[in-house]
Amino acid sequence: MLPTTDLALLRRLAHEQASTRAPSVVAAVVRDGELAWWGGRGFVDGKRPGNDTQYRLGSITKSIVAVNVMRLRDEGKLDLNDPLEKHVQGTSFGSATIAQLLSHTSGLTSESPGSWWERSPGADWAALDKSLATNAIKNRPGSRFHYSNVGYGVLGELVARYRGASCLDSVHAEILKPLGMSRTTPDAQAPHTTGYAVHPFADVLLPEPAPDAGAMAPAGQLWSTVNDLARWTAFVGGHTGDVLSPDTVAEMREMVTVDDGDAWNIGYGLGLQLVRHQGRRFAGHTGSMPGFVACSLIDPATQTGALVLANTTAGVAVVQVAIDLVTIAEEHEPALPADWRPSTVDPKLLPLTGLWHWGPTPYHLRLLPEGSFLLSPVDASGRASRFRPDGEDAWIGLDGYYAGETLRVGRASDGTPNHLDLATFIFTRTPYDPTAPIPGGVDENGWTAG
Repeated sequence: MLPTTDLALLRRLAHEQASTRAPSVVAAVVRDGELAWWGGRGFVDGKRPGNDTQYRLGSITKSIVAVNVMRLRDEGKLDLNDPLEKHVQGTSFGSATIAQLLSHTSGLTSESPGSWWERSPGADWAALDKSLATNAIKNRPGSRFHYSNVGYGVLGELVARYRGASCLDSVHAEILKPLGMSRTTPDAQAPHTTGYAVHPFADVLLPEPAPDAGAMAPAGQLWSTVNDLARWTAFVGGHTGDVLSPDTVAEMREMVTVDDGDAWNIGYGLGLQLVRHQGRRFAGHTGSMPGFVACSLIDPATQTGALVLANTTAGVAVVQVAIDLVTIAEEHEPALPADWRPSTVDPKLLPLTGLWHWGPTPYHLRLLPEGSFLLSPVDASGRASRFRPDGEDAWIGLDGYYAGETLRVGRASDGTPNHLDLATFIFTRTPYDPTAPIPGGVDENGWTAG
């Protein structure tokens, strides 16, 4: 980035490190799938932290585990509406669905019983399951958002049973390795930071423990670096490589439940946190473990994101810093619109484009470069959706009101398209075309003065 942008970004980071007394902080800006800027403040072993210095990710681990669950769904091995009991038998909470576990709406207890798991050596799945035999459900499944670290320990066991390996081994083989995230590991590997608690009333440090969490590892075990987390941030924005379909990641980014009640500034999708700020919607996740805080957020609409990693138990406002870094980058160096270029289209689809009417309301049907359609009201008010092909003269809604609904092309005897049937709504070339199958028919007198 330009020197002026670099200075503005570094100043924001330096202010956070100094004002919160964090031993060290690293951060980065991601743009269009690439690492655009990174910086570090404070010290690790007497030196500035680098873009290859490991910090603990905490709950960002959950999003990576969630991708493994979605891979199982896309492979047809499970349905998100399946109860857990169908795949992991014998628990006391088997009625909770996979989707509810992913979105923290299962009602499952937030923490594993016994000693606080984040500072205690973890046991295996059998021990975790036994500890949850009674009083594990705190809320009716599906009734509310209730963050559950335990829920991701459960999802880790689900992944392990299908893959025949530990959840984090599967994460490495299926996600981290294909994405080139070679410095994201379950245990710290040099160069890495030490996690500290900072005394509230003196400038002294206390090292925090970092034990293996055992069956709870899928909730927050992983360590990573600026370079690797930048790749992950781009992944959440849609640069998914061959690991997962961009459509599936977009599904993960859809809001399932609201975290902060009526305000709706923070919500949760399928393994991803959602943050709404000044009309923008960010997706990603925060993380914290004793001695560490972290955040990765991206605005999929602009493809600009940011990440923050610090080795302090508390204090650094990672979400605000990430959003500020995105804002600074875009204010100093606004992205240019992509060049318009003509695209190759199927000429047989061109006759479907143009003006259609739902009753008296005019709509445009536009052919998009990737071969899908956009149906939108001419005056831009009302229901608009994109549609992908689904066989001969059939299209499936991708978003908006018609997500999942089928649009079918109706043709006259000579093959000319004369109406669209979208979830029983009939669109015609002219308003209420009497030659089309208008529900309820068309008055025989036609259009009159009343």
